[in-house]
This record gives sequence, C-alpha cells and structure tokens, in this order.
Amino acid sequence: MDVLIERGAGIDVHKKLLVVCFLIGQGNRIRKVQKRFGTFKANLIELRDWLVSEGCTHVVMESTSVYWMPVYEILEGHVSIVVGNAQHIKNVPGRKTDTSDAEWLAKLLRFGLVRSSYVPPKSLRELRQLTRYRTKATQTLTREKNRVQGLLETANIKLASVASDIFGASGRDMLEALIQNKSTPEKMALLARNKMKKKIPELTLALDGTMNDHHRALLRIQLGLIDKIDASIAELELAIEHKTAPYAKIIARLDKIPGIDCTAAVGLLAEMGPDMSVWRSDGHLTAWAGLCPGNHESAGRKKKIGSRKGNPYLKCLMVQVATAAVKTNGTYYQAKYQRLAKRRGHKRAIVAIARMILVTIYHMLTRDTHYKEITAAALERRDHNTQLRHLTRRFAQIGFDVALTPISA
Repeated sequence: MDVLIERGAGIDVHKKLLVVCFLIGQGNRIRKVQKRFGTFKANLIELRDWLVSEGCTHVVMESTSVYWMPVYEILEGHVSIVVGNAQHIKNVPGRKTDTSDAEWLAKLLRFGLVRSSYVPPKSLRELRQLTRYRTKATQTLTREKNRVQGLLETANIKLASVASDIFGASGRDMLEALIQNKSTPEKMALLARNKMKKKIPELTLALDGTMNDHHRALLRIQLGLIDKIDASIAELELAIEHKTAPYAKIIARLDKIPGIDCTAAVGLLAEMGPDMSVWRSDGHLTAWAGLCPGNHESAGRKKKIGSRKGNPYLKCLMVQVATAAVKTNGTYYQAKYQRLAKRRGHKRAIVAIARMILVTIYHMLTRDTHYKEITAAALERRDHNTQLRHLTRRFAQIGFDVALTPISA
C-alpha cells in the first residue's frame, strides 16, 4: 500500500489530555515521535507550534463529543486537519491504550484510509451553534408549558380544555389573576379578549377549581421561567439574524419550497452550508443526512436495515419540513406522498418526501436556480403515461401485441 502522507500525526482526544503520535518517513524507514499535551489554550498553542516546527502537513483526530473543536480551532489554517468518524476508524481489538490509539490514527492517515467528516467554515459553525441551541431552548419552553398545564390540572383548573392557547393574551391574564387570588371565576372569565369572549360561560366553569397557595407559588415560578426562556429565544433570534445577513438571497430562495419557512431555511443553511461542491452528488448529501436506506449484503443476500445513521439535526429538520410540505394543498410533494403512503405507510413516505426535498435543495444551490412547482395535474399525467407503458409491456410479456387507442370525449 502506497504512503500518501509522509509527515502526519494522529491525535487521541480526551477532555483533559491529548496523546499525539507523529510519524515521519517512507516505507519501513519511519521515525515515530509520541507526546502528551494538556487541553488548555496554552497547551494547544504549544502543540501547534511543535507540529509546525517538525514540518507536519496533516493531522487526524476523532470527532469525540465537543472536545475536538478547540483543537480544530487552534490548528486550523496551519495544517490540514482530518476529522474522522469514530465508528469508521476503530482500532483492532487488544492492547487498548491512548498511545496505541494515536499511533493507529497516524497509520491510517499515512495511507489515506480516513474519510474526513464535513466541517463547515467558522462562520457557519457559529451559526450552527446558535440554531441548535434555539431548537433546544424551544423544546425546553414547550416542556415548561406542558408542566404548567399539568399543574393546572392538579388544581382542577380546566383552562386548557376551553382555550386553544392558555399562553395567549387572554390566557396569560387569567393565569396572573389565578396567582393573585383576588378575583372570582366570573371576573377572571371577563378577561377574555376577541374571539374568546364567546366562551365566557365555559371559562367561568373552567376557572372554578381547587387552587391553593402551593399551586399559586409554583405557577408563579413556572411563568417566570417561561418569560426568561422567551427572552433568551428572542436574543438568539437577533444573533441568528445578524449571522445570516450574508445569506439573505439563499434563504429567500429556500423559503419558496413548500414546507420551508425562514426558520427552517436558516436551520438547513447552518447544517449543510451553501456550498454544495463539498458533496460529490445529491446521493452523498442524502446519505450524510440519514435519509437513504443503508446497505447490508452477505452471501449475495441484501437485508433491509432501514435508513442509515446521519446528521440527526438535519434529518429531524427535513422530516419536519416534509410533514409541513405534504399538508400544503396542490403541491407535488402532497400528491407524491399520497401515492407513497398507500403502498409504504406514513413513516416511509415522509422520509421519502424529506429526501426528495433535500435533493431539490441540492440542485437548486448547485445550479443557482429557483424552485419551480410541479402541479398535481402534471404528476397525474406522468403517472398515467408510466402506467400505460407498464401495461403495454406486461401484455407483450404474455404474448399479446396491443395498440392503445384513447376513448374520445
């Protein structure tokens, strides 16, 4: 096997320790240097200076949690960095030590056997951190709201059974009135606004519960936490808006695709970036997103193993986009989903639609074009022609020559 990299280092990354194995030379004439470094900034700068002084050209490390990121930040721009998937570069069993792991990584790097994971530029890495944290904060907000509804149920306050959103303007006023305990259910029901005024009799019954001081104290804490989370999400939105200013045109184009709004477009941009040249084809992008089936063949037989593992954030976002797209009336994706769901079921159909949308995004960004909708009528005509070809071929297979003539109106 040919040596592709003469001066390469493998780094075994841990929370408090970096074990480095630096291999130099060709063939059997190899010089091996092993060192250990801490993970403080000064230690990382020392590591970088040592590698540069030794003429190191390439470095490989595993994507271990978030511990590889500070190392990448310091080494970026000084050496070529390969971030490998830990599942793809496991060492052979036996003699498991940090030193042997670092040497194994260095050997794989020398022969070009490590496939580098996609690491976006620094600006997109920062945007990705913001969008992912916004998702987590939104999930936390939803959980906290669910806890408030659970608390109200324990106090026999049935506000959620009458109001569609108890955290709207009317619902929030009623919750504050419940905390203050200065109004009767009849007076609290009169706080309803707009369309909620039609439900005043039902609200009067819903607000007549068994709420005590314990419930009021806990509800006050929960509402305060919800307000803090809302404020944090607003700050994140401002930071994301500032980061996405250079990509406004791309976001506007993605927003035209059914199922994608501005928030989803920003999330997609943060996960996969605007440059599609990093993916060899749309198939590689969908595989990286975990939206295509995996392969498992043994003894000439292929087993069904479902969709492969991929970027969990991108996959979750694409499934949400697909779910919204199939609910948009008159679109290609809705018509395609209805055909697939009949044969394959809802879950497989949604994943298939998610893959189609991601392929569309790939070609839009690659060719610098805008989204063009395929109407349901056009899909119907295409399926009709496909069915005609299929039936004609089937008749020919059983020995009949058939000429199809359309029935006149």
